[in-house]
Amino acid sequence: MILKKNKKVIVAMSGGVDSSVAAWILKKKYEVEGLFMKNWEEDDQEGYCNSAQDLYDAENVCKKLNIHLHKINFSVEYWERVFENFLNEHKQGKTPNPDILCNKEIKFDLLLNYSIKELNADYIATGHYARIKIINKKYLLFKAIDLEKDQSYFLYTLNSIKLKKILFPIGHFKKHEVRSIAKNINLEVANKKDSTGICFIGPRKLKKFLSFYINKKIGNITTTSGKIIGKHDGVFYYTLGQRKGLGIGGIKEKYNIPWYVVDKNVKENILIVAQGSCNRDLMSIGLIAKNINWINKNNEIVFPISCNIKIRYRHQDISCNIEYINNTYVKILFKTPVIAVTPGQSVVFYLSEICIGGGIIESRLPL
Repeated sequence: MILKKNKKVIVAMSGGVDSSVAAWILKKKYEVEGLFMKNWEEDDQEGYCNSAQDLYDAENVCKKLNIHLHKINFSVEYWERVFENFLNEHKQGKTPNPDILCNKEIKFDLLLNYSIKELNADYIATGHYARIKIINKKYLLFKAIDLEKDQSYFLYTLNSIKLKKILFPIGHFKKHEVRSIAKNINLEVANKKDSTGICFIGPRKLKKFLSFYINKKIGNITTTSGKIIGKHDGVFYYTLGQRKGLGIGGIKEKYNIPWYVVDKNVKENILIVAQGSCNRDLMSIGLIAKNINWINKNNEIVFPISCNIKIRYRHQDISCNIEYINNTYVKILFKTPVIAVTPGQSVVFYLSEICIGGGIIESRLPL
């Protein structure tokens, strides 16, 4: 192993097991300091997001590892650059992914620049499950070894220039191996529960959370034929493919099977539903994506591109062709129809294990 103690790494410490083990791994090779970011001003009283507890855990880990912990509050920047976008997208009836925008705007922009310019770091590191490889002098983003935990989907907004300054130390490990390392070095966070959902919302609480910021707007729930079968609280509270929380479970049509959201008329505030998860109205043959980011922009992109994509985190890979529309938009055509393509979500492109880029789903192409 080549020691690089003259190189300084700032590790984004979340108080979780992944970033803690990342810091321990890097300390063997680099000069390491931690940095705890506070991105949300209020702690969640229901226990989903407790920054005070996370800070306490991060402080304990850094004390154990004998590394200095910096603290910074990006709450204002998070609100302006991530959360306002999150609310605006929902108001338009879309389903955004703020974790991706947080990575783009906060972790790998504000944090990266702050660490290099203010803390004189050579690199920053996080506990993401992903890998960076240098092939033919190009910095490439790879899926993690542990495909169940792979987080490359959330990182497609990076570019090769930033990859040169980023380290993902645990991308070569399985999750159980990371926990095992934490136990072996006696970290108290070894068995700490993984965070789930968006930090400031928590799992399954989206509608309740949004109601604090977007007023209810009662509207009709209709079938695809236009028959009114219920009421909803506002189309912005629901997402395509949603089954639970519709309040129409007791209503039967032709079949005794669940209802799913298949479309939203935002202008008329109408939620459109159909029965069955694989009904024709929920299927798409492709999609239109915008705001495309190619991680290695220097590569000449030759269209059409045959590759795999993910249309949401942990979704199975989908075979497709990507066609050029213009510098902002691309058309993606699936090899076989796909269920619940959701505008606002991200579509991420892969060539085998390599994440080559992605964009935002603007619209779906119905079956």
